[in-house]
Amino acid sequence: MAISLNEANKIVAGAIAKANELNIKINVAVCDAGGRLLAFNRMDGAIWGGAYGSQGKAVASAAFGRSSGELQERADTPIIRGILGAEGGHGIPSQGGLPVIRDGALDGAVGVGGGTSQQDEDCAKAGIDSL
Repeated sequence: MAISLNEANKIVAGAIAKANELNIKINVAVCDAGGRLLAFNRMDGAIWGGAYGSQGKAVASAAFGRSSGELQERADTPIIRGILGAEGGHGIPSQGGLPVIRDGALDGAVGVGGGTSQQDEDCAKAGIDSL
């Protein structure tokens, strides 16, 4: 089942709520299983580069159906480079993106940028947990 716009917005809101709790400013992106953007928000004061980071982490997570952080240590392998290159180079294999998996199927992913890598992942998880 695909992530609906309503669900994507709930994920964004959940991630932002966690960012407020952590007192950080983030960018948060939600994409479908094909890595295409469904929802995006940039908090007031969040770094502009995080807009690209959040979307790239979501794309990488959707491409491989796992945490973008798990891809980080293998980012320079031919398979990771090849798949992300074929996708257009938009995926960023760095901590902060998590897949949305329901009933054993990949429905999409969420990526966060603006905090530390761990804070980004914590916000992504909070967003998913809000569903």
